[in-house]
Amino acid sequence: MTSSAHTEQGPSAPPGSVPVAEVIRSRRAAGHRDDGHRLALVIEGGGSRGVYSSGMVQALEEMGLSAVFDAVYGTSAGAINGAWLLCGRAATGMRSWTDPVIMRRVVDPVRIVRGRPVFDLRYLVHRVYDGIEPMDFPAILANPTTFHPIATDIRTGRSVDLAPYITDKRTLMTALRASAGLPLLAGPPVRLGEGSYFDGGLTETVPIRTAVTAGATHALVLRTRRTDERRPPAPLLHRVIGGGYMRAIAPGAFRAWNQRPAQQAIEDGFLADLGEQVLQIHPPAGSPAIDSAARDTDLLTRALDIGRTAVHAILGTSTPRTA
Repeated sequence: MTSSAHTEQGPSAPPGSVPVAEVIRSRRAAGHRDDGHRLALVIEGGGSRGVYSSGMVQALEEMGLSAVFDAVYGTSAGAINGAWLLCGRAATGMRSWTDPVIMRRVVDPVRIVRGRPVFDLRYLVHRVYDGIEPMDFPAILANPTTFHPIATDIRTGRSVDLAPYITDKRTLMTALRASAGLPLLAGPPVRLGEGSYFDGGLTETVPIRTAVTAGATHALVLRTRRTDERRPPAPLLHRVIGGGYMRAIAPGAFRAWNQRPAQQAIEDGFLADLGEQVLQIHPPAGSPAIDSAARDTDLLTRALDIGRTAVHAILGTSTPRTA
């Protein structure tokens, strides 16, 4: 599938008149993207809650939709799931969520008592994705669909598209860690290029504003919360300890962190204003709430299939049986 030319247009550009679902279907049928639109896949972050978008990404791959997008934007776990789609191994990559050994190593709350990160992103990216369940990094780098992991600059407190800093396998792996680097819970800031970064979810859990500013005319948005699910306030201990830590080493990120309670409403309002130019897929009503540090593989397996089924229900005609 060939790519349409990139159009440099800002968020004030007039929206297209064709609904997102129609753009997706026509591109799949035509086998190319030369339609004058710029279609982005935007994937919400959320730590372990990203298991929902993992299932959604797997469904996109199963339906042969991996190549219909001009760009993939993702935050934290959303960036990781976008990378799996672009490397062509989404179905196998999702197995990490259901492996108890991997999940216990990646997420271990007890480690924080010993002064170590709860989330071991270095193990996940450099051991699991580069050995146990290998991600095809060269395929991502060569993919005509551009990849845009989102992180938070610790100095300015602004969201940053890390795509310009990704030049090879090493910088790609670093970008994945930077986008998912929760303050305190995942260790110190991750350095890439001339900057240092924390998790993109501090500033843009759903990176739709970055996608639109870069010229997206349409977006398929994969969400990790139900429509009736609100972000809970951070626990008091997290606010006291985490806030003091960030205030000392990352003043910009600290300002962004303080503004997080209002972030969901801002993003939801921005998405609503885009009308038919955005199609959002949420976990359906009744889906279990997933904590960002969940590692119960039975629960994660269930959520993975819920996300997968949701995409097939909205974009497909039938749902294949789970292998």
